[in-house]
Amino acid sequence: MLYKLYETQHQILGPWRYAAEAARSWFDHPFSPLAYTPIARRVAASNDLFLRITQRYQKPPWNIDCTTVAGEEVAVEIVTELDKPFCKLIHFRRAIESPQGRNRKSKAPRVLLVAPLSGHHATLLRDTVRSLLPEHDVWVTDWVDARMVPLSAGPFQLADYVDYVREFITLLTDPQQPNLNVISVCQPTVPVLCAVALMAQDAEPAARHLAPKTMVMMGGPIDARKSPTAVNNLATQKSYAWFEQNVIQRVPEKYPGYSRRVYPGFLQHLGFVAMNPDRHLNAHWDYFNHLLAGDDGSAEKHREFYDEYNAVLDLPAEYYLDTIKLVFQDFALPKGQLYIREQLVRPQVIRDTALLTIEGELDDISGNGQTEAAHLLCFNIPAARREHYVAPGTGHYGIFAGRRWRETICPKIRDFIRTHA
Repeated sequence: MLYKLYETQHQILGPWRYAAEAARSWFDHPFSPLAYTPIARRVAASNDLFLRITQRYQKPPWNIDCTTVAGEEVAVEIVTELDKPFCKLIHFRRAIESPQGRNRKSKAPRVLLVAPLSGHHATLLRDTVRSLLPEHDVWVTDWVDARMVPLSAGPFQLADYVDYVREFITLLTDPQQPNLNVISVCQPTVPVLCAVALMAQDAEPAARHLAPKTMVMMGGPIDARKSPTAVNNLATQKSYAWFEQNVIQRVPEKYPGYSRRVYPGFLQHLGFVAMNPDRHLNAHWDYFNHLLAGDDGSAEKHREFYDEYNAVLDLPAEYYLDTIKLVFQDFALPKGQLYIREQLVRPQVIRDTALLTIEGELDDISGNGQTEAAHLLCFNIPAARREHYVAPGTGHYGIFAGRRWRETICPKIRDFIRTHA
């Protein structure tokens, strides 16, 4: 019902948005005489802000068509190599790896970047991909909006997520020259650790060399009991039944996933904003003032950030509820009680994959120590092949995007992969 009300509200706002768009044009277009009246900028800015607040934000483009390799600009083609119902495995194929460039085939380490399925699209990792591309062969999990997946595709649970990761790792591991490295950002640290552990448990001794060479985990809830944040507190203060009854909705009939149970993107977005309402209110007020002052550069930076931040997707209800219960309420993985398809996950069997964990000192999503806990679980990885790094003065998003990511964290990951892969 709530999802339908949301859709109805958007339809009701339609005429108001058309009026606001017309008014913005009248008072902003250089050929309009109204643009030269004393109130023109204020009227145009007000309508622009209204349009942005009420806008539906679609998945942003990657906007990555080239990179620099050894000082030379190289074209990049984004190719969907595997198309599954809930996820596309995409390859940022550099020209030196394309069929047309076989004679210049790259020996760069292959990286599977597992993007979070927690609200935002995989494009949130655009800066991550850009920084990795010059020296790595990059593949990314591009998750599909659940409202676009027909019911005939079946449910998607945490176990299915683990299955997907295992399938991607197997696909990308070259038996002749295995050099796969897995990087997980935030939420997927848990299913990635499960996938690697289960593969190690199932592997024959002769196939141990097919394990990922390195496993990099960034800002994820391996043990959500440590340094609990507002996200953790909400999950423990509310019951499983509360989440199922209050945040799970049915997809309306206008979408291919009609009747699928999901955690809607618009509810997730409300949760994101509610965590720091003052920051977002001030950001929009600043945007309004930038428009009034004619500061196009600052206004454009605001648009770029919120075009990405406001673009959210629906999560499959089964997967979301599994995560709430197993990761944030039962703490099943650190307690040694997590089962995937009736098989106990035993991270201690991992021996041949080097482990790097990264946390942000100021992370208010995944608290300090939550990711580092992976070292306690993977205690059979030799100490010389394990590292932990806390990025000073860095929040959650800063560990995979922005200046600190580019200048400090990405080089650390590059060196770790070079050392252990």
